[in-house]
Amino acid sequence: MSDILQKLEAINIRFEEVGQQIVDPDIIADMDRYVKLNKEYKDLEEVVAAYHKYKNVVENIASAKEILSNEPDPEMKEMAQMELDELLPKKEEMDEEMKVLLIPKDPADDKNVIIELRAGTGGDEACIFVEDIFRMYSMYFKDRKWKMEVVNTNEGGTSGYREMQFEVAGEGVYGTLKFESGVHRVQRVPETESQGRVHTSAITVAVMPEAEEVDFTLNMADVKKDTYRASGAGGQHVNKTESAVRLTHIPTNTVVECQDGRSQHKNYEKALGVLRTRLYQAEFEKLELERAAHRKSLVSTGDRSAKIRTYNYPQGRITDHRINKTMYNLSNFMNGDIQEMIDSLKMAENAEKMKEGNTAG
Repeated sequence: MSDILQKLEAINIRFEEVGQQIVDPDIIADMDRYVKLNKEYKDLEEVVAAYHKYKNVVENIASAKEILSNEPDPEMKEMAQMELDELLPKKEEMDEEMKVLLIPKDPADDKNVIIELRAGTGGDEACIFVEDIFRMYSMYFKDRKWKMEVVNTNEGGTSGYREMQFEVAGEGVYGTLKFESGVHRVQRVPETESQGRVHTSAITVAVMPEAEEVDFTLNMADVKKDTYRASGAGGQHVNKTESAVRLTHIPTNTVVECQDGRSQHKNYEKALGVLRTRLYQAEFEKLELERAAHRKSLVSTGDRSAKIRTYNYPQGRITDHRINKTMYNLSNFMNGDIQEMIDSLKMAENAEKMKEGNTAG
């Protein structure tokens, strides 16, 4: 049996085990365990369906070879040869598909995320670009039918935003968006530029897997809470009560603010979620950097200061510097058509993992 087939066979055995466990009344009674097993069952389902198709092709190749070796009837031999000619390239293609399916999934890939956009170099132009990127992502999320909620905004001097935070919920959100973390650079002529000169500005994007209480235990004795009156746009009601919340994690001096909701309670809950996620992210990044030291990853180094992508307006192009991919559909891209780039980054990471022989054992 081939190495790939052996690994798939082991996954199939596990799939059947989990299938029996999720109908066991004792496990159904233990909600946490039941949810975990149900999720595992769903994750394995795709691999097992592919395994059955692959096994069928492998078995048909073996029986066609058997006929060619032992069958005296020339007509039967001819049919077996035709079948073999069709099946061998199919198996080769499926070998590659199976290798990708056998790459271990990052457990964080299924998490929801909190995204932070911050204006970097470039003053007002960077603030405007924060708003442009926010719009780009919003349109992409809408297309994916993901739910998005703004947590906090800090407006720019004349227009745009100095920073924005928002939550995104849906299926496989972190696994899809994790490659967006880093410095996004824009080259274009600002509206205020009378000479028509191209300026370069930059913003940082941080995509953080949302921490659930089980991921990160936050000691509330370490958290200082302040309330204040919200400022900025948002209607008259905003300034009448102290609905805005600022939380400070004293040991790390991590500060989180939330003022976009009308109720102090809701802002407090959201701020707490962001604080937990930020602290979890710091631990998560430590791990990522350790992993990156072991494997010089092109795609996800965990380094937020790395320049990852350039949006060049005069040439209508987007270039991702990690994989040297350039696309010339900037206006569609800024309208949320970013899936091709994400797919290319995923493929690059998979190729990298496969090179290390990092498949499920």
